[in-house]
Amino acid sequence: MVQTILVVDDDPVQRRLLETAITRSGMQVVTAPGGQPALDLINGPRGEQVTLMLLDLVMPDMGGLDVLARLRPTNPELPVIVLTAKGGIDSAVEAMRAGANDFLVKPASPERIAVSIRNQLKIGTLSGEVKQLKKKQDNRLAFDDLVALSPEMKQVFRLGARAAQSDIPVLIEGESGAGKELIARAIQGTSARAGKPFVTVNCGAIPENLIESILFGHEKGSFTGASDKHLGKFQEADGGTLFLDEIGELRLDMQVKLLRALQENEVDPVGSKRPVKVDVRIIAATNRDLGTMAREGTFREDLYYRLNVYPILVPALRDRAADILPLARHFIERFAAEENKTVSGLTPQASQLLERFSWPGNVRQLENTIFRAVVLCDGAMLDVCDFPQIAAAMGVEAVQRQNPASVGAAAEGEVAAQPATSPFALPVTDASGHVRRFEELEAEIIRMAISRYDGHMSEVARRLGIGRSTLYRKLKEYGLEGPDGDAGEEGAAPEDTIKKAI
Repeated sequence: MVQTILVVDDDPVQRRLLETAITRSGMQVVTAPGGQPALDLINGPRGEQVTLMLLDLVMPDMGGLDVLARLRPTNPELPVIVLTAKGGIDSAVEAMRAGANDFLVKPASPERIAVSIRNQLKIGTLSGEVKQLKKKQDNRLAFDDLVALSPEMKQVFRLGARAAQSDIPVLIEGESGAGKELIARAIQGTSARAGKPFVTVNCGAIPENLIESILFGHEKGSFTGASDKHLGKFQEADGGTLFLDEIGELRLDMQVKLLRALQENEVDPVGSKRPVKVDVRIIAATNRDLGTMAREGTFREDLYYRLNVYPILVPALRDRAADILPLARHFIERFAAEENKTVSGLTPQASQLLERFSWPGNVRQLENTIFRAVVLCDGAMLDVCDFPQIAAAMGVEAVQRQNPASVGAAAEGEVAAQPATSPFALPVTDASGHVRRFEELEAEIIRMAISRYDGHMSEVARRLGIGRSTLYRKLKEYGLEGPDGDAGEEGAAPEDTIKKAI
């Protein structure tokens, strides 16, 4: 997700300069001419979009310290960077005590401002991840902590919230990687058992000769190798929730013992002389059709009806396309902070590619795909070329359509070899579908190169593989010279004139 920065300054020139510097870093900017307009924006409907505030300290209507005093009670987590000409240790200490996260003295370079913004956003992201991990560790994860915007998942959340109001057995169905365990954890974290043990058992990963011991426990010396007493998963989950993942993989003889444990609320540890009472809430999950398995005799019908009291179906990611981009942005934000990368979002072409892909591995596949792309990306935005496997699966035509930077590869071979991190797009056809003239394409490539390299003509000429004199001749030929008709001579520095002209 592209970060939105709120710039608060009463000087319109400073606002424009800051907006330009921040925009070049790949972030969006909204501005406010004073303290009160800034607070109105934060408390309004657009306030949720603001991820950081860049605040002037001295303003006529309301000073920066007063803004912080009124902001912190309602927005304690919003990062605030104070930027002021009133430097000094006393001012810095006063601002930090009022709730500022960083303090910069004007004039600050665009690079210094960008670094400070990235650091604060990274701290905020990592703090959010730590809080969520702590909630997960404490078994208090709630549905509000999960990322989902689609109507299909909202319905799953509603069903889960109702299930959390009682100890009714829940069967969560869905494909592998769809997020069944997260739903189970949210049910636990929303219920009266929040904070109690949440014990997970993957029924398909337990060795057959150890299933009974792992589930129900054993006494010391009950079999060869039983050197100590083992409680078992049921007793470990006593008072909390036992999550039986991939329940369809459990063998038939163990299904009988599991059914008895569920009916009697007690377990028989291996080698024990008496059963042990347990208070456990059961949530089972499967990626198989247990109803069909019960009819075919490969899963006990009585156990199926015991587990399938409150079924919840988690749809596959391809069936809830509205969640693809929110999840992708969440993963980008998380992995960029963890890997110390500057990646902040997706290009429109990459967004379309991810939305159109079927994601057979569901959310788990999307997460790992984003992780790889963030690690390998050197730019500010993930583009189609950062998802080579997804693009290849969509076909060569999709790759070419989604990667417009490859059009200029003939001008310089390294363009096609490097990741397409540029936000520029170069359409090769006009509105009627016909191929555009070569002169039009060449002029647009030159214009894009000048903008990309901030008007440094030597670099532009080197990247395009032509001499400076040839570049200036083409500028004049295509009408890209400055307003006085001066395209510049070799050795001159017409960058400012040219940048104004384009």
